[in-house]
Amino acid sequence: MNCWQQAPSPSYEGLTWCTSKLPVIKIFNHYFHRRTVLQVMFDMGLVVVALILALYIQSNASLFHLAIVGEGFTRGVLIALGVLSVNSALGFYERGRSKSSGQMRARAVLSVLLSGAIASGVLVLLPLEPSYDAKWVVLVVLGTTGFMLTHRVLVGEMLPTALKRRRVLVYGTGERAATVGQSLQHASAHVELVGYYASPNETEARVPAAAIVAPGERLDLLAQREGVDEIVVALTDRRGGAMPMRELLDCKLRGVRVSDVATYFEQNLGQIRIESASAGWLIFGEGFNQGFLRTLVKRVFDIVSALILLVLTLPLMLVTALLVKLESPGPVFYSQERVGLNGRIFKVVKFRSMRNDAEKDGVPRWATAGDSRVTRIGRILRKVRIDELPQLFCVLKGDMSMVGPRPERPYFVDQLVQDIPFYAVRHSVKPGVTGWAQVSYHYGASKEDTVEKLQYDLYYVKNHSLFLDVVVLFETIGVVLTGSGAH
Repeated sequence: MNCWQQAPSPSYEGLTWCTSKLPVIKIFNHYFHRRTVLQVMFDMGLVVVALILALYIQSNASLFHLAIVGEGFTRGVLIALGVLSVNSALGFYERGRSKSSGQMRARAVLSVLLSGAIASGVLVLLPLEPSYDAKWVVLVVLGTTGFMLTHRVLVGEMLPTALKRRRVLVYGTGERAATVGQSLQHASAHVELVGYYASPNETEARVPAAAIVAPGERLDLLAQREGVDEIVVALTDRRGGAMPMRELLDCKLRGVRVSDVATYFEQNLGQIRIESASAGWLIFGEGFNQGFLRTLVKRVFDIVSALILLVLTLPLMLVTALLVKLESPGPVFYSQERVGLNGRIFKVVKFRSMRNDAEKDGVPRWATAGDSRVTRIGRILRKVRIDELPQLFCVLKGDMSMVGPRPERPYFVDQLVQDIPFYAVRHSVKPGVTGWAQVSYHYGASKEDTVEKLQYDLYYVKNHSLFLDVVVLFETIGVVLTGSGAH
């Protein structure tokens, strides 16, 4: 039964699900691929069930009883959460396909080792009854984790292409259609671009002629013949009856998902593309909620998480301060004016990673890859983001949040607000120590990079929630572990 045959899809506790081939699920305002949600549910359930079965086998009981389930469930959930955190940080639940099979296999080995350490730690903190062998339980967790990752890395590669991919047709042949096509080919291994369907209103094609499919054929018949799962409407000009509304409706009634280009980028890539979004789309669409309750919850979350991180990283910060002082003359910390909530100027504090005379001529510059102003210790600090730790004090002070857009210098903001549409929207929330843009895109070192990162910042401002903040913090762990995206 297709979605159009049912009542509107129900929403429970922030989760919206549809029974069609909808590729994404919305959980607390953040879009996840359905495949990712199923993977997380499968992985967590597998660990919990395996732990309970391990205890059941050791108990020599003929039937399950409450003591076995109670003994294994709590520990199984804690271990499963730890395993999920590790797998998330190592990139097993990412949208993209930027990693090779070899990289994923290496990360799978690391995940198994870390999962064993997590299981051992949980069983030390919550010891089992003396009749159970904790070492055997840890081995079961290791085997379970190894199985799920082997299935993820190897079996997924051997499945036939037709079983793995969602077929997408792009309606349009102009600049927007070309952008969508490029993202489809690079963003996911589970998407197959069927081709581009030409609109009579677009006279100049920006896509390969060979990729334009069935000119003149009815859109609904083409979609049925090619087994299309989704149509992305990416027209440069939608005026003058450019869209065959009846044919698009027929496609939707047959279970084919139809989405505009702005919605496609938001749901599938976690960004709001500037060239496809309009002020009306932003104003009348969902999101951009800045209520009192959300502000209060975010502030409490910021204070608690900042205090925990300060306690955990205090020894590291002391060592870092000593190394910075020993390597080059100058202060350990540096402060700099940044633009915060509602355009208010505040002082951000970091460990100094550049020479003391980095801007001796007084002209602000972007940090770039291989920047000669960065010290040797500074390169290491930036690689693993240790230079950002003093910003936790800015969080406690209230100038920053744990998660939000990266705060920029007033000199650059004055230029960017004039040159980039919607740039000022990012100042409607507090800047963050980390953020959706930071974990989704490499370090911004130019105006072009700033535009790309703004598109992720707009997504965060539109959809931010405590749940998304937690997701960003988990992904930040992966960024720190891999040292990616630092300059």
